[in-house]
Amino acid sequence: VDRLCDSLWSRYDLVLQHVPLYSSRKRCVAEIDVLAVAGSSYDIYEVKCSYRLAKARRQLHKIRKILSQDSQVRDSFFYCGASHKLVRL
Repeated sequence: VDRLCDSLWSRYDLVLQHVPLYSSRKRCVAEIDVLAVAGSSYDIYEVKCSYRLAKARRQLHKIRKILSQDSQVRDSFFYCGASHKLVRL
């Protein structure tokens, strides 16, 4: 996660790690691995240690659904820690 964040700092206004998302009942329902803010829009990064694209896609869909109610989500990305690959979803 740290390696990815270091590479993102120059492209965004703010980069946050491990951001929890809460339901209306104050329960943690998801966690964003990396949330990158550029102006008024957001990019979401899901980090996995191995190439598990299907699981990352499910988690990103859930996060997008929760976040899109209140904010402008621009893009979603998957980052594989083992191969250091970044995939836009």
